[in-house]
Amino acid sequence: MNIALIGYGKMGKAIEQVALRRGHSIVLRITGSNKDEFTTDNLQKADVAIEFTNPHAAKENVLACLGMGVNVISGTTGWNTGLADAEQCAKENNAAFLHASNFSVGVNIFFEVNKALASLMSRHSEYDVMIEETHHTQKKDAPSGTAITLAEQILQNIGRKSSWALNDINEADTLPILAYRVENVPGTHKVSYSSPIDTIDIVHTAHTREGFAIGAVLAAEYIAGRQGIYTMKDVLFQP
Repeated sequence: MNIALIGYGKMGKAIEQVALRRGHSIVLRITGSNKDEFTTDNLQKADVAIEFTNPHAAKENVLACLGMGVNVISGTTGWNTGLADAEQCAKENNAAFLHASNFSVGVNIFFEVNKALASLMSRHSEYDVMIEETHHTQKKDAPSGTAITLAEQILQNIGRKSSWALNDINEADTLPILAYRVENVPGTHKVSYSSPIDTIDIVHTAHTREGFAIGAVLAAEYIAGRQGIYTMKDVLFQP
């Protein structure tokens, strides 16, 4: 498979290493200094584009690739309002699009555990719930996309919470997300249910970026040659 890397920072380089180990080729690497190479001719050498940039550039990058009929994996978070446009563009151009707040296989299993636990806890109002997330200091968005996904899953299952809020623990119907930024932390997420008598925690701790990179390459392998809108649930749990 031929891959275009849109964004060649730490994640892009980690993805490159995984892709090469799995026998794929990198045919294009786009950074802030070579945007002139972000052309139709160069992009169409790729079977899939993998986009990890920043929230301000992601939508434009993704739409450009999809508009050329190139399938896209995007791991940039913080641009959720643009996802519907990207999905529509994929459909109009017979391309495939997959966006995930987190590509780690372990995190996506953690998402399923989170949903199941929230469903079990929905009737037990004596337990209050909160999310804590810790990332490296270079992380641009807070809360993380992963924390938001966890929160949305909880809100879908627990009716006594109506919304989430960053660093706000004062409203009974609000699900608080506490976000911390610490040097050299790839990512830790904890969901806690606390009552006067006990606490239930589920935690995912990333040790390196490689887990995210492996998941992104698995996703690229899955959508190569396909059309439509996909999720990591399709990649990991569907044939």
